[in-house]
Amino acid sequence: MKPTEQIESTLDHVNMYSTPSDLKITDIRFTDIYGAPMHCSLMKIYTNSELVGFGEVRDAASKTYALMVKDRILGENPCNIDKIFRRIKQFGWHGRQSGGVCGIEVALWDIAGKAYGIPVYQMLGGKFRDKIRMYCDTDIDPHLSGVEAGQRVKQRLEKGYTLVKFDLGIGLLADVEGALCAPLGFLDQMKAYPPEVLFHSRATDEASRALRNKVYDLHNIAHPFTGIRITEKGLDYLEQYAAEVRSAVGYHVPLAIDHIGHIGVEDCIKLAQRLDKYTFAWLEDLVPWQYTDQYVHISRACQTPICTGEDIYLKENFLPLLQSRGVSVIHPDILTCGGILECKKIGDLAQDYEVAMAIHMAESPIACMAAVHTAAATENFLALEFHSEDVPWWSDLVCGLPHPIVQQGYIAVPDTPGLGIKALNDDVIAEHIHPGIPGQWEATEAWNNEWSHDRLWS
Repeated sequence: MKPTEQIESTLDHVNMYSTPSDLKITDIRFTDIYGAPMHCSLMKIYTNSELVGFGEVRDAASKTYALMVKDRILGENPCNIDKIFRRIKQFGWHGRQSGGVCGIEVALWDIAGKAYGIPVYQMLGGKFRDKIRMYCDTDIDPHLSGVEAGQRVKQRLEKGYTLVKFDLGIGLLADVEGALCAPLGFLDQMKAYPPEVLFHSRATDEASRALRNKVYDLHNIAHPFTGIRITEKGLDYLEQYAAEVRSAVGYHVPLAIDHIGHIGVEDCIKLAQRLDKYTFAWLEDLVPWQYTDQYVHISRACQTPICTGEDIYLKENFLPLLQSRGVSVIHPDILTCGGILECKKIGDLAQDYEVAMAIHMAESPIACMAAVHTAAATENFLALEFHSEDVPWWSDLVCGLPHPIVQQGYIAVPDTPGLGIKALNDDVIAEHIHPGIPGQWEATEAWNNEWSHDRLWS
C-alpha cells in the first residue's frame, strides 16, 4: 500500500465532524432517572460539532456536583482529558462528592474516542481481554431463610454468572430476638427511619426536611460509634445462613459478601472467623475505608480476602490500604475514584502490591461501559459488579450495544468509537424520570458564569 493510500485508509476511521484539535465544549445537560437500580443523573456534554459525550453522576448523588464546574470546562477542547480533569479534580471528594468530576471525565473519553474513531480501551493502551466478567449483586429479602436465599443465588448462576455477591449481616438479624445488642431504642429508630427515605424523597416541605435530617443523623454514624454488637445467637444465625446458601449453591462458585452492617472491628473479626470455612470470595466494606489499622487487624485475624474501595477518591488514597496489606481486593467505582484513567492507574498501583481489582457499579449502562473499557485495559481486573439484573429496561436505556448488554454473565468489549454507545434512548428515559426532579436535558445556562479564584496555593 502506498503512503497516501495508508493515510486515506486511516482517515476512513476518523470521525471528521470536526478536526479533533478544533473541538470545543459548548454545553452540559442532565436527566435524572430512578430505578436503574437507584437514582442516576445521566449527562450529555455537547461540542461545537455533532459529537456529544455521554457521562453520568455517581448513583444516589446530585448533579450539582457536575453543574458547579460547568464554567471551568466551557470552551475547552474535550480531547484534553487529563488537563481538564486536573483543573476540576479539586472539586471532587470521597463517596458521592466526586460524582460530578468523574462523570465529566467519562463523557470526555467518550467524545475523544468518537473524534478519533477508536474505542476508549485503545486509548488506554489496548485490552487484556475481549469480554468482561460480571458479578451479579443479589438483593435478598431479609425475611427469607438461608435456603431460600441460596435458591435465589442459584438462579443467578443459571443465567450464566460465574461470581455472585449477596448480603449477609445485621440486616438479617433485625427480627431475630436476642441476636443483636445495642443501646435501648437505637435499633427501633434505625428501622423506623430507613435510608431509602433519602433516595425517594425530594419534597421541600418542613416535615420532609426534618425526616431527611433524622435519617442523616441515624445512618451517618460510623461503625465504631453505633454500639451495636452481634451476640453468640446472632453469630450462630449468620453462620447457619451462610452454610445454607453454600449448601444450595455448592463450593465451586465464588460468592462474595456485602452489607455486613455498622458494627465494630471486634465483631467484624468474630463474624469473619465464623465465615472462613465457607470460602467466600471476599468480605466487603467491613469498616469505613479510612480505618487502615482496622483493616490490617481484620486481615490478619481471618483467612477470607478483605475488600473495600467504592468510596475512595484518587489513587493516592488507596495507597495506605495497599502498603499496609490491609486488603486483598480493591473495589473502586469509576464515578467516585476519579474516572476512567484514574481507575486504570489505581488498578496498576494495586498490581504492584499483588492486589486484585474488582470494580463497583450500581449505575446505568453509561457508567457500566466506562467500567468495561477500564476493565479491558487493566491486567489485574477480577470482576465488574452488575446491580441491575432485575431491572428489565436497563439495557433499553442506550442504543448501539448488544441486547441485553450482559449475556451469560459477561459483557463483550465493543470496538466501536468512544464508550460504544451510539445514542441514549430518550423514550425509555422519559418513562423513568425521578419523581420530584422533572425535566429531560433542560438548559443549564444559569451555571455558565460561576467563578472563583480556585487556586489552592499562593
